[in-house]
Amino acid sequence: MENRREAIRQVAGCAVAAAGGAAGMLVWAPYGRRGIFGGFEGATEWNVLWLGLPVMTLGGVAAGLALFALVQGKWRWALKAAALLTALAGFGVAFDVLEGPPLSCGPGC
Repeated sequence: MENRREAIRQVAGCAVAAAGGAAGMLVWAPYGRRGIFGGFEGATEWNVLWLGLPVMTLGGVAAGLALFALVQGKWRWALKAAALLTALAGFGVAFDVLEGPPLSCGPGC
């Protein structure tokens, strides 16, 4: 009985990690569309794909695992996942991986 419960818990953890990764990709999608298919003056911004997609996907996985660990009451695992999430956010900010399109300044620029 205990092995079955542990197996269910492991499958649930994998499902939460996969859902977090999918959520990270969905959040990245608008940035990717603008960066790859219509960057500044029509130029492609590849850093949105090469850096932004992995950072957002891993961030979603880390957030899902942190939440899953919190629900189970495993505080150390939750803190480790939160530290990974913080490191990914710092990397994203440092390298500007989700650089948005330039702001339009209106008529007369």
